[in-house]
Amino acid sequence: MSTSNLTLKVVSPEGILLEMEAASVQFPGDDGLFGILPRHAAMTSLTTSGLLRAKATEGESMEMIIHDGFAQVANNVVTILTRSAEKPEQIDLDRATRAAERARRRLQGSKTEVDFARAELALRRALIRERLARRR
Repeated sequence: MSTSNLTLKVVSPEGILLEMEAASVQFPGDDGLFGILPRHAAMTSLTTSGLLRAKATEGESMEMIIHDGFAQVANNVVTILTRSAEKPEQIDLDRATRAAERARRRLQGSKTEVDFARAELALRRALIRERLARRR
């Protein structure tokens, strides 16, 4: 690999989900959205559920949803360790819509019966899935 490219690896408990050469990578970090270009300084960050984007060296774009984990950048390698990940073609739009509705109903429930933080995260994940599925 030349120093003008990155290697992107997405790893989950199931194994390596993606490995590709990229010109740039963007991922949702705990402190906001991170953009990574070749020769980026070494770093480690928590990731949140959201959209991972990469621009392949051939100019094509790749998108997938990642869910909570860690990102490490070192020596032109971006490694995303995630609880799970989904490519757009793997998303079931109807299921995502139903999950969003369930989360909304939970958020409207009694404060003593609902874990609001968990319901908000579920709603966020469902809305991200819906948005990506509608774009494909």
